[in-house]
Amino acid sequence: MEEPYRWKGADLELRIHAQPGAKRTEPQGVHGGALKIRLQARPVEGAANEALLDFVAAALQVPRRRCVLVSGETSRHKRVRIEQPDRALVEQRLREWGVPWLG
Repeated sequence: MEEPYRWKGADLELRIHAQPGAKRTEPQGVHGGALKIRLQARPVEGAANEALLDFVAAALQVPRRRCVLVSGETSRHKRVRIEQPDRALVEQRLREWGVPWLG
């Protein structure tokens, strides 16, 4: 099974299973090898994708412009690249979100 994250040099890539239309935006652990994130936004005109990128940027304390949707624009299964996040903060957040940390 693939891991929900991987490092590519200084950048982090997350595999995300998005669930739009939730009561609130929050991580929900791991689902099928991906980080599951419930999104309050609806999947209309890219609103859920924008909400996802905003959430990830805020959680990992990076400027929004450093979070890029790599794939999955119209799918629940997405890949997001975060450019140069702080590794210690990433480790802390992923543990808080129920993702096993491999180091």
